[in-house]
Amino acid sequence: MSPQIPAQRRERLLSLLRRDGAASTRALQEALGVSHMTVRRDIAHLQEEGLVEPVPGGVRPTSGAGQQPPSARRQRAGLEVARKEAIAARAAALVQDGMALYLDAGTTCEALVPHLARHRRLTVVTNDFWSAIALLEHPHLETIHVGGRVDTDSASSCGALSMSIARAMRLDLFFLSTGAWSVEGGITAPSADRRALKQQVHDSSTVTALVADSTKYGAHAPYHVFDLDEIDAVITDEDLGPEARAQLAARDLALHIAET
Repeated sequence: MSPQIPAQRRERLLSLLRRDGAASTRALQEALGVSHMTVRRDIAHLQEEGLVEPVPGGVRPTSGAGQQPPSARRQRAGLEVARKEAIAARAAALVQDGMALYLDAGTTCEALVPHLARHRRLTVVTNDFWSAIALLEHPHLETIHVGGRVDTDSASSCGALSMSIARAMRLDLFFLSTGAWSVEGGITAPSADRRALKQQVHDSSTVTALVADSTKYGAHAPYHVFDLDEIDAVITDEDLGPEARAQLAARDLALHIAET
């Protein structure tokens, strides 16, 4: 395992706790490949933030630990990079020359941009500012930014103008992003505007594929966007638990597992 900065390691620790419910310090030490003292320091840091709490024999996430992803886009960009890149590479296999596709706001969709460069006659629509900037490096791709009200947390746009552009589009493929998803709760969003734009792009698209890593699984945000039955594919990473995989495999959607 390559060295991780503390923020990445703590996010990984949290993802293990969300997946397993609780874990001993020794189990976390082995899973992360770090020293006992490093794990203890990480647990103490997360406990100060109210994200974990001690239990007999170990530690578990607090009830609020899975409710929100990190608050700033810049923070998120440095987290789970290997997962995002693996998911982006797997998702890129769905893209064909001549398509019109939509990249949702988020760092996983942004990671798709380099994979799009090999295609011809591709139209890429997005509400994400960082994806639009990355697409400037590939002028042979037609890029459309939907505009609208600026959401500084996600570095994207939403609102009435975004909706009107999305409503006018006819798209082949929608790469949908989220910070919170599960079989039971579906896909959720932190605001009504983000929810509405995702739903409109879905309505304008032939195929909707969720690109979301396993650390987001089990989290939830206030606004319900879709049940998983309403989309066509899920692209996630190999750390998604066996129970969730079995539940997804039983549904009428394509499940793609990216190897990290």
